[in-house]
Amino acid sequence: MVHPSPLQPLARFAFALVALLALVGGPAVAQVTLKLGHVASADPKDNWQAGAQKFAELVEQRTRGAAKVQVFPGSQLGNDRDMAEGMRLGSVDFSLNAGVLSNFVPSLGLLEIPYIFRDVTHMRAVLAGPIGDELAGSLLKSGIRVLGWWERGPRQLTVNKPVAGIADVKGMKIRVPEIPVSVDAWRAFGTNPTPMAFGEVYTGLQQKVIDGQENPLAIIWSAKLYEVQKYLVRTNHVYGYVALAMSEKTFQKLSPELRDSIQEAAREATAFENRLVWDNEQQLAKDLQAKGMQFVDVDTTQFVAAAKATHANHAQRLGKDLYDRIVNTK
Repeated sequence: MVHPSPLQPLARFAFALVALLALVGGPAVAQVTLKLGHVASADPKDNWQAGAQKFAELVEQRTRGAAKVQVFPGSQLGNDRDMAEGMRLGSVDFSLNAGVLSNFVPSLGLLEIPYIFRDVTHMRAVLAGPIGDELAGSLLKSGIRVLGWWERGPRQLTVNKPVAGIADVKGMKIRVPEIPVSVDAWRAFGTNPTPMAFGEVYTGLQQKVIDGQENPLAIIWSAKLYEVQKYLVRTNHVYGYVALAMSEKTFQKLSPELRDSIQEAAREATAFENRLVWDNEQQLAKDLQAKGMQFVDVDTTQFVAAAKATHANHAQRLGKDLYDRIVNTK
């Protein structure tokens, strides 16, 4: 008589457990690990970091662990340009990327023109409509897939001396992103615009290589620029976006099921981040003031007038028809 092995009941139990987990949709073993990078800090209060972490959580939930997203803040995967190039090559899977994408699709530079948007409602109507779809389609041809247009608070100027009007910024070295439109606009404002990777800004301000910079409140806070800048001037010159973007090479390697789950997670994360930005804006102002920054409400009329030349030049260069459609979007 052959006696059953004492391991056989355990094997049968394990098999039954696996079958039960599969039946009820239990967690699967992670098969794909994807990298998401951004230049903002790892501070959980930072909008980009919070949004990226939310996206990572949603991807893992929706794929039942078949895909995981690792978040690399603080330029760990490179600066904006590096990550955009990495997505095109397939070495970076996702990034939160903004104006530098205009280096690959020049017409995106129109979105960086100061005062092209009347307010955030205007920007939202443009990006959530046919124009946003067209721009995303153009970017896809260069190997970068837009999964969502994330909103940002308006960009503000920070400096170390009081600014009452546009005359007070004349000759200042202002760090700007590596975007032609931004360089031209700040030259029109009378400053000496200095393109620089964001990871170098704090040191540049500390060492007085530059006199000031411009960014939304969330970036000013997370980068601790209040330690090296005293005045925040409410210029509200750009209502900007950041694209939750994905390498098309990575996208094409995934199964249809994973692609759908990632896109669903991106839609939910986009709604989450866009709510978070505006929920946090007033608190960020209080936090920065508590750190010693003095907020200056400036008449933007002169800045708006000075930006008109930038509007005309870049509308002609990047597409007058598209420019008109953006400006006239209701």
